[in-house]
Amino acid sequence: MNKTADICVIGGGISGVAIGYFLLKNGAKNVLLLERGHLAYGATGRCGAGIRQQWGTELNCVISKYSLDFFETAQDELQYNGDIEFHQTGYMLLISNERELEQMKKNVALQNSLGIDSQLLTCEDARQIVPILNTDNLLGTAFCQKDGHLNPFHMTQAFADAFKRLGGEIMTYTDVTGITAANGRVTGITTNKGFIAAETVVNAAVGWAQEIAGIAGLDLPLFSERHNIMVTEPVEPILGPMIMSFSLNLYCQQTPHGSFLMGRTDDAQPRDLRMTSYSGFPELIAQSVVNVMPALKNLRVLRQWAGLYNVSPDNAAIYSAASDPKGFYTAAGFSGHGFMTSPATGQSMAEMILGLPPTLPWQRMDVSRFDSGELLLEPSVV
Repeated sequence: MNKTADICVIGGGISGVAIGYFLLKNGAKNVLLLERGHLAYGATGRCGAGIRQQWGTELNCVISKYSLDFFETAQDELQYNGDIEFHQTGYMLLISNERELEQMKKNVALQNSLGIDSQLLTCEDARQIVPILNTDNLLGTAFCQKDGHLNPFHMTQAFADAFKRLGGEIMTYTDVTGITAANGRVTGITTNKGFIAAETVVNAAVGWAQEIAGIAGLDLPLFSERHNIMVTEPVEPILGPMIMSFSLNLYCQQTPHGSFLMGRTDDAQPRDLRMTSYSGFPELIAQSVVNVMPALKNLRVLRQWAGLYNVSPDNAAIYSAASDPKGFYTAAGFSGHGFMTSPATGQSMAEMILGLPPTLPWQRMDVSRFDSGELLLEPSVV
């Protein structure tokens, strides 16, 4: 097989298909997307399915708000023949210490100044929204009603279907084995299915982003680490918003189908490409969640899985164009929130590649910030 593309996107997660869609929407032609497995094989299909605007840096607030606004109309804009299951049931962020309270006050003030309708709640007000919440050890919560749940598989497929309808091509089960260049510019990609001639390549491989960059002769300041999630049996609705705590290290939501999905960070997890789950996780996350919602203690566990966070030094994404080889672009380092910011990623990368005026301040997300010291330093991650 020998093929030619104007632009080749590597990665069939939601970021990759969003980039492909926005490229074509903004006037690109002959765009080819490559995925080593099936669509949403990696981080997207293993994520926590949450969408939030409650961040601690202006940039993350802005790109998250842009993305949420897109999701609100995505069903119609993408003409998806299905249900993306976007339910704006809110995000409630638990506050368990004075330091966190001060940070949340700053976060809410910032968010409100940017048009995000978040608020601080007393424990009593929080229990009005989540009656099963144990607030004995809490100082309050932060809450935004417009945040919520989105189905990662349907949303990825919606982007993919729209991408193909605009003329894009998707090749699944296609491994990238090499990236060729001549005179300082990308010339193509070698794969297990043959050579693809292309002068523009977009690295949206997320967990494998540094691996793909290495093939192109680049060294990105990223690492991938394993994160685990557990899901329970479905029960009648008893929880509306996603419950999240940075200090208590947990997130938990009841999906539209009734199951509870929950996860946490574990610093002992390996920093490599393993996506196998580990046996100690269910007990760890169950203890964390039951402490704040005791009513969940008798739920039966169905299964657990693991996926990759691709992490940058400041917990913010990298949108970047390489100077050598020219024509090589990167969208990676999402640090656990690539799913919820995928529309911003797609639009920003399309503008960068096509030389269009910026809708969002994506210039600040260039990889050069790690050399200049202009870090974004997002405090609100779990």
